[in-house]
Amino acid sequence: MFSRILVATDLSAASERMVCALKSLQSWGTREAVLVSCFNIRDVGSLAPGLMELSRPAFEKQKKTLEEMGYAVTARMVLGLPQIEIPRQAEEHDCSLIVVGSHGYSFSKDILLGGTASAVVHSARRPVLILRLNGHDPDQEGAACNCLGHILFPTDFSDNAERAFSYVRKIVESGAKRVTLLHVQDREKIERHLKDKLETFNEIDRGRLERLKAELLGLGAAEVSIEIPYGNPKKEIVDRANRPDISLVVMGSQGRGYLEEIFLGSVSHEMARRSKAPLLLVPAPR
Repeated sequence: MFSRILVATDLSAASERMVCALKSLQSWGTREAVLVSCFNIRDVGSLAPGLMELSRPAFEKQKKTLEEMGYAVTARMVLGLPQIEIPRQAEEHDCSLIVVGSHGYSFSKDILLGGTASAVVHSARRPVLILRLNGHDPDQEGAACNCLGHILFPTDFSDNAERAFSYVRKIVESGAKRVTLLHVQDREKIERHLKDKLETFNEIDRGRLERLKAELLGLGAAEVSIEIPYGNPKKEIVDRANRPDISLVVMGSQGRGYLEEIFLGSVSHEMARRSKAPLLLVPAPR
């Protein structure tokens, strides 16, 4: 599924914890890793060569960590704009997944890559896995990524959501046994003029989810549950993603709405900012 991944690092203690959490990706068939540290040209300018040299020991340490996990590693230290260079490196090396780490809170202040992660997700043509890191204490461990635990799949039944579901299928084929399928009936859109249609909407959407459930059970899932809450999609999805038993959230980075609900300001942006669970965002085809 993800045979070669790109791991984006800023060489901080936090990113080192992120790297240490990546062994579980081997359950997805990952065998190769491209480790990339992008120095933001806007921040470092002419100081880049010296800073790269000073950072090389930490970079080599992370490379060695990945090699000791069993990955074949290609390592690149580059200069550029992270939101452009990281996706470009993923394309150049034909990586099927980009991995970044985040503290959450605010993308402008607390994100790895030395730039804006939302812009990386917005420009990437490959799926992006965001791993939440636990605070700023270098002694704390990074959030482990249990790739085959309890998978949450929120869907709005858009084309992008269907593409994201193709990855849920593959994760179940890789051994995941428990999946929750989630569709939120948007209170704001329904309450004023369509409230009398809510039962009809629920019946139609449950039928759609039942078909997805049958497919996953046929692929080997042991438990597939369905939830159709009525409320604010951002809140309902984030609340469920932060349940302690959820180990991974898989969703499309775009959905229905104006300009296909561009990532910035969308449900997926809220998830990337607030989800405690690792988040796999799947872009729409371009």
